[in-house]
Amino acid sequence: MYLGKKIAVVMPAYNAAATLQRTLEEIPRDIVDEIILCDDASADDTVQTAQRLGIHEIIVHPENRGYGANQKSLYNRALELGADIVIMLHPDYQYTPLLIPSMVNIIAKDLYPVVLGSRILGKGALKGGMPIYKYIANRFLTLAQNILVNYKLSEYHTGYRAFSREVLEGIKYNSNSDDFIFDNQMLSQIIYADYDIAEVTCPTKYFEEASSINFRRSAKYGLGVLGVSVKHFLQRVGLGRFGMYG
Repeated sequence: MYLGKKIAVVMPAYNAAATLQRTLEEIPRDIVDEIILCDDASADDTVQTAQRLGIHEIIVHPENRGYGANQKSLYNRALELGADIVIMLHPDYQYTPLLIPSMVNIIAKDLYPVVLGSRILGKGALKGGMPIYKYIANRFLTLAQNILVNYKLSEYHTGYRAFSREVLEGIKYNSNSDDFIFDNQMLSQIIYADYDIAEVTCPTKYFEEASSINFRRSAKYGLGVLGVSVKHFLQRVGLGRFGMYG
């Protein structure tokens, strides 16, 4: 607990056996009440490793359902367990768990209801090994998104996020895609619902075991991001109506 609020860390896992222990070792157990892992039909022994390391809340998808579906299962379970603040942390050790106290504090003290760990603030992205084509795509997409959704973030593509319970209950995330575009749909919903978003500088780690999508899937993701942003713009100016916004 932190300031009377129950804290849950949720981990969308796919072939994370090699990095899970390193990630868990840095999670601050003095404030984190629940650690929930969802395995999306990994080909390695992610589930067995999680059990050995003492994770009690483990969700298993018998078939691979996608990154978005993984998050849906995690957020739904966190809310069922009564979490007041939910932090989404990848178990591939690409994002440092050492930022959890700072992210939790921002929400617990009612400064912001959403916190993103940004790889772009400062020089963390390229210094941490982000491929140059991904960096350029990130900057282009973020510029387009800021214009279309009428907000200002340093990036929309981080996988390190913290939410208050109010936010998760206030948006229709279960209606979103089961694929990688889920993340952007969720931020679009949050901005449209007028929740404020904070960003904290997050160092980036790119290494062999860290999860990443290939160029083809990255291109598909980029087109999807632009599609979400155009829908947001049309909804915002009254030229369209999309169910994801309620």
